[in-house]
Amino acid sequence: MAPEAESRTIRWEEDADHVVTLVLDDPDQSANTMNAAFIDSLDATADRLEDRRDSLKGVIVTSAKKTFFAGGDLRDLIAVTPETAGVSFEAGMRVKRALRRMETLGVPVVAAVNGAALGGGYEIALACHHRVVLDRPDARVGLPEVTFGLLPGGGGVTRTVRMFGIADALRKVLLEGRRYAPADALAAGLVDEIAADPDELLARARAFVDAHPRSVQPWDVPGHRIPGGTPSHPALAAQLPAFPATLRKQLGGAPYPAPRNILAAAVEGAQVDIDTAFVIEARYLTDLVTGQTAKNMIQGFFFDAQAVASGANRPQHIASRAVTRVAVLGAGMMGAGIAYSCARAGIEVVLKDVSAEAAERGKAYSARLLDRAVAKGRTTAAERATLLARITATADARDLAGCDAVIEAVFEDPALKGAVFREAESAVAADALLCSNTSTLPIGALARAVGRPKDFVGLHFFSPVDRMRLVEIVRGEQTGDEALARAFDLVRQIGKTSIVVNDSRGFFTSRVIGHFIDEGVAMVGEGHDPATVEQAATQAGYPARVLALLDDLTLTLPRRIREETRRAAEEAGRDWRPHPAHAVVDRMIDEFGRPGRSGGAGFYDYEDGRRTGLWPGLRQHFTDPVLRGADLAGLQERMLFVEALDSVRCLEEGVLVSVADANVGSLLGIGFPAWTGGVLQYVNGHPGGLPGFVTRARELAELHGDRFAPPELLLRKAERGETFTDR
Repeated sequence: MAPEAESRTIRWEEDADHVVTLVLDDPDQSANTMNAAFIDSLDATADRLEDRRDSLKGVIVTSAKKTFFAGGDLRDLIAVTPETAGVSFEAGMRVKRALRRMETLGVPVVAAVNGAALGGGYEIALACHHRVVLDRPDARVGLPEVTFGLLPGGGGVTRTVRMFGIADALRKVLLEGRRYAPADALAAGLVDEIAADPDELLARARAFVDAHPRSVQPWDVPGHRIPGGTPSHPALAAQLPAFPATLRKQLGGAPYPAPRNILAAAVEGAQVDIDTAFVIEARYLTDLVTGQTAKNMIQGFFFDAQAVASGANRPQHIASRAVTRVAVLGAGMMGAGIAYSCARAGIEVVLKDVSAEAAERGKAYSARLLDRAVAKGRTTAAERATLLARITATADARDLAGCDAVIEAVFEDPALKGAVFREAESAVAADALLCSNTSTLPIGALARAVGRPKDFVGLHFFSPVDRMRLVEIVRGEQTGDEALARAFDLVRQIGKTSIVVNDSRGFFTSRVIGHFIDEGVAMVGEGHDPATVEQAATQAGYPARVLALLDDLTLTLPRRIREETRRAAEEAGRDWRPHPAHAVVDRMIDEFGRPGRSGGAGFYDYEDGRRTGLWPGLRQHFTDPVLRGADLAGLQERMLFVEALDSVRCLEEGVLVSVADANVGSLLGIGFPAWTGGVLQYVNGHPGGLPGFVTRARELAELHGDRFAPPELLLRKAERGETFTDR
């Protein structure tokens, strides 16, 4: 068989000077991935290069795709089991051996990175002697494997340690999984040059080949030393104990094996030759791909995120439509953040409040964010001025003329929301999209205040808006397909991720996180030490401790929501039962006068708004000394289960319309621990699968009440041997 046929996904192009350009181009996929076909092609290409090493002048590696290389094929990785671990290990070693053969050819090998080179793509570039990246907005380089519960398995740990040293490789590349834009990658040393256009990219790559007739990697030069030394060096040996300690602090005790395996592979690999280091790296990766955490994170952060981003729940028959001018009603923290996000996306914004002064204060929020960005070199003074010029602060409804979208962000009061919509509707475009940023109020009820309920939709942003990626789109009973599609397009236009849910009190995210908060507060009421409750949330992997989170929200908010929910249930003739947490919240507010952070006192004490520590009165009034030795794992499980079970109920009731929305919404919106892959993936990945989850839920229900009783949908799926999936 001819070499060209053997290399099905790598095209060999050789010029008259015997410079070979290897064009990565998988004919079966829109992006190149490290699948079986690519590994076969890489082996065949390495054979051919070695056969020709004496006649070749150099090698340039580039891509025919929009991206350079997308990395490992996650469909293959998520399918690895302990039984197939050996096959996976050997596939990884084949990649390492082939790339090693390329970098030891003796002729210059240059990566001409024409787009994103993440994970396996950057590992290919690391195996080249020189890296040139095309300066385009979507170009990124780096090793983000840790964010999927993995480690770089194509030599990335081994080579970055030899390039940067153990400490810098861990900090800059491996443990955070940062994706570098071209200029940042150049400054950090991940690439060697930046090219302005594709022609310059190849010209710079060719210039390196011409200037370096013989080329080797720095770590193959005799006498090379790893920057900063190896663990046998006294200076580094003295620092090493701090690495796992720092990692433990960062993880908070949560079950993330990938950072620990990365640290071990980096330290152990630095003490041996490069080929042995490759084996160490491969073993640690195999350990991860056979475990449940990586499978969870790949499902939630890749496959489910991909499904949500693709617009699976957007009405497909509606043409896309961009917003050009948006009215943001209410210039408080949420409105100000929404205005900034819209202006940053190039949309003209009219930020309206009851007074010009209040509106200007909202606009000043954008100015402060931009001032910090200028100070850090992330934007320029001219770009700052341009963005601020897009925001018109006003108290005059007439300034809303011409707005083709309205986003209301006033206080959670139906009467107030109705009033501002009635005022705005008479001024904006006749077909303007009407959006309410509410976290709990039913959209159907709010829609009664507008003249066009079919154009009315919920847009639930999360605070702080400029940093939180998720927006929960809420479809009311009368919301039309066009409004839903336009809402989805607007969220995408401002660079955020949307999930679509049906109308219900609390929708999905607020409803489910409320159960997490109630469970933590109930634990305090049961007599558990509050510090133990907070530690349980941390070790479960929640980014916010439960009592601290409630303090930030204020204790009066859930009480108000509770009363509204009770009243609505009673009016509808449904039973309403109090939660054990309610009595604790009532005592904190009524008996002790501690309404939360904004009131200067809650579950924590505060000085000048700064949290100083848990209020000692909690132990005095609530803690049972007998429970001081509580099982942390059991408390963690209660928090996780209570959210997952209510998410199943949301799916059963039709509040959620897809599993992907549930997982992505819980990860990006309400801080469900990342290692789980999301609320429903947590159920799938539980030991014993859905039947095991049902068994444990019933045990918890016996101990703590009906809120842990498994819903019928869960029972049916468990009986059928199914999982929660949209496929």
